[in-house]
Amino acid sequence: MIKKLFLYTLLALVLIFCVCLGIGYYYLQQFSKQHMNVTADNQMFVLAKGTSLHQLVEQVEESDLMQQAYLLPYLYKVDPSLGSIKAGTYQLHPYMTVEEFLKLLVSGKDSKFVVQFVEGKRVKDWFKVLSNTPYIQQTLTDKSHDEIAKLLGIEGELEGWFSPDTYQYTANSSDFNILKRAHLTMKANLQKVWDNRANDLPYKSPYELLIIASIIEKETSVSSERANVASVFVNRLKSNMKLQTDPTIIYGLGDNYTGKIRRVDLTDKNNPYNTYVIEGLPPTPISMPSLASLEAAAHPADTNYLFFVANGSGGHTFSSTYQGHQQAVKEYRRLTQGN
Repeated sequence: MIKKLFLYTLLALVLIFCVCLGIGYYYLQQFSKQHMNVTADNQMFVLAKGTSLHQLVEQVEESDLMQQAYLLPYLYKVDPSLGSIKAGTYQLHPYMTVEEFLKLLVSGKDSKFVVQFVEGKRVKDWFKVLSNTPYIQQTLTDKSHDEIAKLLGIEGELEGWFSPDTYQYTANSSDFNILKRAHLTMKANLQKVWDNRANDLPYKSPYELLIIASIIEKETSVSSERANVASVFVNRLKSNMKLQTDPTIIYGLGDNYTGKIRRVDLTDKNNPYNTYVIEGLPPTPISMPSLASLEAAAHPADTNYLFFVANGSGGHTFSSTYQGHQQAVKEYRRLTQGN
């Protein structure tokens, strides 16, 4: 009788245990399907290297990402594969479940970020972009342009030596590595364009082509005009005429530029970028040129153009004679000033 009672008691306990396990398993499954408190598509979760499961629970609770985060360790016991979390920066999304969140941490798939370097901007503008871009290690903030150039193997100025593009990176990428990629891309593009350039161009080196391309970039945003703008500069160089291009003056003025070129600026001999005074090219590029501007500098249109002026509708009017140019200037003034 006692044995039977013991057996019945044991079976009851086993049954209760199984029922409890079932209820617990069901409850954990419901917890794993629970939606997290993610309110934006760009919400990030940074998991540091060496984070333990206990620390993950604390981090999740502090971030208020889910209810009942204390259940996470039990979920790992049900599915041990979910406990192999990897350090990284992960992008969360609205309606993500707890299970999806844990699988993301296990995948180790870091989120990809992008930084855009716009053509026609200066190197100082790009440094500002880098310094304000999230999840980038700032390693260059205390270095001068000369020091950065030396690190990159650039002889001379940094200006012009980075290729405009949109660059992907993962969290904790360094600003230096992103710049290096942009530089190597420009270096490769420039060499390829130089090797395939047209004959009889007045450039002594790839660097001179880079300078002209940077000026083209600043002179027009109309793709179909690039080759014509290039032809003007090439024809002027071949004719020993001064380039007389406003963007170079503006670049030389730097922070002293107030939005308008004054008459005194046109005659300033102390501005090495004043192409109304100096012969030939300015000493360095004045912007970061696109591949399209490099191609235009290497393959200018076959024209007799020596002048161009804005036409008032976003493009330019090109002329082969000074008389024709003066007429185009008058037309531009009539359209923009009513004269």
